[in-house]
Amino acid sequence: MQAFLRRGTSFLTGSTGATPETTTPTATPPTEFQKAASHDTLFPKTDPAVDGEACLHDCASCTVRYPAKFDVDYEDTLYGNVNGWATHVLVATGKTDWVRDVADEKGSVMEAIERGGVSPANGTLKLSASNMPVPDEYHDTETDQPTTVLLLPAFTIVDHVTPSRVPLLIRDFVDRAPTTTTPLGGLPLPLSLPTEASETATESPLRSRPCPHAAVILLCSQRTRDARCGQSAPLLRKEFERHLRPLGLYRDLDDERPGGVGIYFISHVGGHKYSANVIVYRRRSIEETAAAAADGAADGGAAQGIWLARVRPEDCENIVRYTVLQGKVVKPREQLRGGFDRERGVMNDAPRVHVHVHGDSITRRPVRKTAKDLRIDSTAILLVSEMSGPNWRTRLEDSTASHWRK
Repeated sequence: MQAFLRRGTSFLTGSTGATPETTTPTATPPTEFQKAASHDTLFPKTDPAVDGEACLHDCASCTVRYPAKFDVDYEDTLYGNVNGWATHVLVATGKTDWVRDVADEKGSVMEAIERGGVSPANGTLKLSASNMPVPDEYHDTETDQPTTVLLLPAFTIVDHVTPSRVPLLIRDFVDRAPTTTTPLGGLPLPLSLPTEASETATESPLRSRPCPHAAVILLCSQRTRDARCGQSAPLLRKEFERHLRPLGLYRDLDDERPGGVGIYFISHVGGHKYSANVIVYRRRSIEETAAAAADGAADGGAAQGIWLARVRPEDCENIVRYTVLQGKVVKPREQLRGGFDRERGVMNDAPRVHVHVHGDSITRRPVRKTAKDLRIDSTAILLVSEMSGPNWRTRLEDSTASHWRK
């Protein structure tokens, strides 16, 4: 247990004395991502011969239990039932529950992102409202209220975001950010808009900064979509906090010390019959986290995004020990829904890219203008809409087809 405590503290709190278990060997970043066909190929699975007998057992000291009528589907095959995504945007609201569809909140940043008509140029955007605290200026106005967003996997916080500034957020930050299929170390996100950008861009009120956390744990808490989410999230947070505190890794909502783990409540992510849903975004190493915080520079962001379901309080200890700290999954068959590993170049599913074809022109939702300019990862699945007479017809295509590579 003491070795585990030392390893966890070294990995995520800024200690320079990394142990062999926490040092990631240098490797050539993958140029193309592959789809992991099964639950046991996406992430490393714990092995008692390597990880010890503890990986075989749930937490023995856990006294927290779900309500007696907390029913969960254990029959379905879990892996691969989520679509891939490129960017996950968390919007600070200061709340733990929301209207059924967060985009229905009038005048909100969520509404502007979902229905404002501006699509990212680099793949599918997953939108979540979160309980991250809103800035003080949010309360100074009743319209166009400024808030904060967290971009993942970039691990970048963007401040002063209002509904009217969402096009700037998409164009100048989301489009420039690394995605779930960006090889680790590519496309670093600038802290603020580049000086050579347009005059309008340089005068943008939006500013970004690195998220100080080494990992974040996201818990679906939206009771208005399913009561189980509202019940499970507070209980899981309590257990995660209990196991993170002895390691010096717990960070509350206002704690921005470098390293450590933030825990956020988010809106509905789908699959509430598999409650509780837990998504872990984790960086590759603490050195990247500490360097970014000290130098004011953005690092490569999350190396992995690990989406688990059917999580119970007694699972939290091993999720901290193996998933958060080491990027391994303890119960992949029972709990793994999907995710990505940017260091190994694997994911559970390709992000969807919507391409509109009309005559000789190609406009990309979210791609560029012509086939030559398609900055699409080779694994992307294209949803192609083509004009046929007066109607649009939609089909799926593989981005590796030769006519998309001209």
